[in-house]
Amino acid sequence: MSNSIDGLTIAVIGAGGKMGVRVSNNLERTAATVFYAENSPAGQDRVREIGLQVSSTSDAVASADVVILAVPDVVLGTVSEEVVPQLREGAIVLTLDPAAAYAGLLYRREGIEYVCAHPAHPSIFLQRTTPEEYADTFGGIAAPQHAVAAVESGDEQVAARAEAVIREMYAPVIDVHWVTVKQLAILEPTLVETIACMIGELLKEALEETVTTAGVPRPAAEALFYGHVQVALANALRGDNPFSDACHIAMGHGRQMIVKEDWKRVFDDSVLDQTIAQMLRIESVAR
Repeated sequence: MSNSIDGLTIAVIGAGGKMGVRVSNNLERTAATVFYAENSPAGQDRVREIGLQVSSTSDAVASADVVILAVPDVVLGTVSEEVVPQLREGAIVLTLDPAAAYAGLLYRREGIEYVCAHPAHPSIFLQRTTPEEYADTFGGIAAPQHAVAAVESGDEQVAARAEAVIREMYAPVIDVHWVTVKQLAILEPTLVETIACMIGELLKEALEETVTTAGVPRPAAEALFYGHVQVALANALRGDNPFSDACHIAMGHGRQMIVKEDWKRVFDDSVLDQTIAQMLRIESVAR
């Protein structure tokens, strides 16, 4: 589905933010015409530090084929209200997270296409071969990653144009997987933040409890824990080396002690709506 972005004009709004800098660095290596807009003085300094010129928002979006809103979710509604009315017919508004689109916060206008694309980050199962790939745990620098995207209109030609940009802004990209906006919202936040990131934080708390309360020397705890985290994920997600009978008993005890029986409620629409409303600091989603 992908094609070249040569000849495209792209605007990055929020180019000096965490994701904005990553996206801008990658797009600067392409043959596209790219404008970098950033309102905050600190963000403008970061854009200039990576050797790029700062443009005003109005200048950046005036002739843009694709406008990337690399700003925090909580301000996407306000930023889209400013940007979208200035766009030319047929332009693509590309957001990096699905929450605002799912909640109905983006400014709507006929003739404008809306796409959301989120990086998957390099997989724990990625076969890294260079020091640069090992160092790139977030993605977008050296380690290949997937991306998951949604185009609200469902137009395949729009998806093809957007995919070309997505592959460059998150490069190196293995593949872009297309889903609906709601499915992308289920993936992020429910699957990866509500569940996976929460479990990651819980693992950290368990390690600290082992060291500070149980008194196990940190090097010993980290050595055994980090290795077993890898084994646990490989066994559970890929069936590499099945857990022993004794391990299954301990796992069952742990589930009874830690996991609520109704934990799968996090996949209910009502819980998803509540989570996203809290993330965006709004009373409710307007779907």
